[in-house]
Amino acid sequence: MEHVTKAQVKLVRSLQLKKNRDAESLFVAEGEKCVEEIRKGFSLVYLFREGENATRTEIEQMSSLRTPQGVIGVFRKPDSSESFHSSESSDLILALDGVQDPGNLGTIIRTCDWFGVRRLICSRDTADCYNPKVVQATMGALSRVRVEYVDLSSWLEELKIKNSKLRIIGTLLDGRDLYQSPLTTHHSPLSIIIMGNEGNGISPSVRRLITHPVRIPSYPKNVETSESLNVSIATAIMLAEYRRYM
Repeated sequence: MEHVTKAQVKLVRSLQLKKNRDAESLFVAEGEKCVEEIRKGFSLVYLFREGENATRTEIEQMSSLRTPQGVIGVFRKPDSSESFHSSESSDLILALDGVQDPGNLGTIIRTCDWFGVRRLICSRDTADCYNPKVVQATMGALSRVRVEYVDLSSWLEELKIKNSKLRIIGTLLDGRDLYQSPLTTHHSPLSIIIMGNEGNGISPSVRRLITHPVRIPSYPKNVETSESLNVSIATAIMLAEYRRYM
């Protein structure tokens, strides 16, 4: 492997910003395990390894981590028209409405991977899935979960027109108790679970399209608790409950 150049160091550092990731159609993954997992789903452009083609100082200059792990991979972002192949069931899609925190998004992608959810639909104001913090938090799951950015309310409306049996499940404070309201039935070939913004929940334009509003109850009931659950934790609970009926 040829030694990293100053221009490459500058390029990798620049990819910490979304505008540069979009302009170059590239993103970065760090750490041996994460890089190897991401390679399964994305085209590797550069690979830099401490002691082989980069010094510790150069790795530190390129890294977005407080403690660099010694391996940095630069990958090409997929074209939006590229097909996505998966042998997993397509009975369930997760949709995110304005999730802002990169750590939350990364954890949600990893959770989707665990529960066999291969499509993640995001509103355009959701965090960028190629943000370095998101990529690291996915621990390679990004190579197995297709992430798409859309006008969420318009996308849902179009899907409802095509599929009259579509179940759109949303977490709302005034929804039915999750554990008393089955999330799926034999008559619903496709369900979409929507999770909202960390502070504001699901937006009004999306909320009006929900067919099955549910809430995750706190315990014990009628006792003061935290105001809400972290969105990534709430997502894990929703997916686990959905899969319980499969």
